[in-house]
Amino acid sequence: QPKRKAAFGSVGRRIPYRILHVINQDGESLGTMHRAEALRLMDEHGLKLVLLRENVEPPVYRLMTGQQIHEEQLKRAEKKKASPKAGVVQKELSFSSAIAKNDLEIKTKQIAQWIEKKHHVKVTIRQAK
Repeated sequence: QPKRKAAFGSVGRRIPYRILHVINQDGESLGTMHRAEALRLMDEHGLKLVLLRENVEPPVYRLMTGQQIHEEQLKRAEKKKASPKAGVVQKELSFSSAIAKNDLEIKTKQIAQWIEKKHHVKVTIRQAK
């Protein structure tokens, strides 16, 4: 079975950095510490170290339970689904409910062309006075 790509950079004992900024499971900062100290804390509390941000100096890790890790993975999956995919163009069209028949036909042809080109189309109809 091919391994699935993890949602987090590193979880558990494989930590490539020597100095870490650690956050406890309640979200409170424990400060900057050496990797060995962070691993000792992890073992004492029965938690896992999860990389949150590695682009900062020092990288930020959080102590999490398995349940917290699972919930965070679900949140990230939902956020990824909700965000529009790269390369997908969204077109938006707005018109009044009192639109003339000919104008409506032209706009529906335009929408059909956009759908053929695999664009996402959002149509807004305003109520006429």
